Amino acid sequence: MEPVDVALCLAMDVSASVDFEEFALMAGGTAAALRDPGVLAAATAGPRRAAALCLLLWSGVGERDLAVGWTRLDGPGSAAALADAIENTPRLPRPGATAIGEGMAAGLALLARVPAEATRLVLDVSGDGRHNQGRPPGPVRDLAVAAGVTVNGLAILNEEPDLLDHYAAEVIGGPGSFAMDCADYPDFADAILRKLRRELTGTLVAGMAPPGA
Repeated sequence: MEPVDVALCLAMDVSASVDFEEFALMAGGTAAALRDPGVLAAATAGPRRAAALCLLLWSGVGERDLAVGWTRLDGPGSAAALADAIENTPRLPRPGATAIGEGMAAGLALLARVPAEATRLVLDVSGDGRHNQGRPPGPVRDLAVAAGVTVNGLAILNEEPDLLDHYAAEVIGGPGSFAMDCADYPDFADAILRKLRRELTGTLVAGMAPPGA
């Protein structure tokens, strides 16, 4: 793969609190965002005119799946193909506990093996619950920061209204990191659209929570 401006691993929670309809809203919302011209513009705005993305699904300890491998996003054709792949991906990890730290560690391993030179490395964690199994996320976040990886979070508040605080304290870190939220899964599409625009360009989008909010 040719060099890219940013390598972005999308790490989505598919634990027991996420039912199949909610998973479909996450996958469909992400696909819709990738079909948005603004996201493609953000992905191709840097000097290398490209980004690399992958989709990781995770739940409890040992339950993770690289649903969509590293894909170069550099034009309408690749954006459409990536959107289709994400929209149609099966939910393979078994529902279980919410092992955020384990999911983050798996995402970091993928970023360490991205098949392209990347100016920035970003891990995007989305979920609807606090960590409750396996490695705690805070130390994994610290490893990510030490390795130069930015970790951002999207907290879905339908189950835990104060989840954003957990993400801000234990999940996010690194240069330009931020946490944001959405009220419920029907709002996920708009949230991930704004989040991807910011992650791919590395700049603030109006209406988002500031880092640590």
